[in-house]
Amino acid sequence: MQGFKRKLVYASLFEALAIVFTTVGLTVFAGHDSSHSWAAAVASSTIAFLWNFVFNGLFERWEARQPRRGRSFGRRAVHAIGFEGGLVMMLVPLFAWWLDISLWDALVLDFGLIVFFMIYTYLFNLLFDRIFGLPSSALPLESQPVQAKPAAPITGTR
Repeated sequence: MQGFKRKLVYASLFEALAIVFTTVGLTVFAGHDSSHSWAAAVASSTIAFLWNFVFNGLFERWEARQPRRGRSFGRRAVHAIGFEGGLVMMLVPLFAWWLDISLWDALVLDFGLIVFFMIYTYLFNLLFDRIFGLPSSALPLESQPVQAKPAAPITGTR
């Protein structure tokens, strides 16, 4: 599975599970009621869903230009850190506003989620790639579809 379909399935599965984890985390560890936590989880997952398409599109464009193909531990770690880092910049202000807490308190609250989601992102990607295969940007060049080369123009006549 490649292209937009892959990104849609990936982001939908990832965020559906993220809503569950975030709701439980905010309810249990932050002491907020479940309806308030659920609303924050849905809002954060909506932002993450959109960020997912932007970030993964940029990451795969970068990845496709790399001489070494595949997804090593290092490349997966860079992906998880980059994705979560961008998300933190968007979600900390949202949590501060929604939960009526300071930015510092929101960052501290989000820290547990950051650590959890970096691990979750890494493991989810690993499992997703094993089930659905690597995206074309990570496949070895020889296993990608070969485009036909145009025929050489005929020059001269006999």
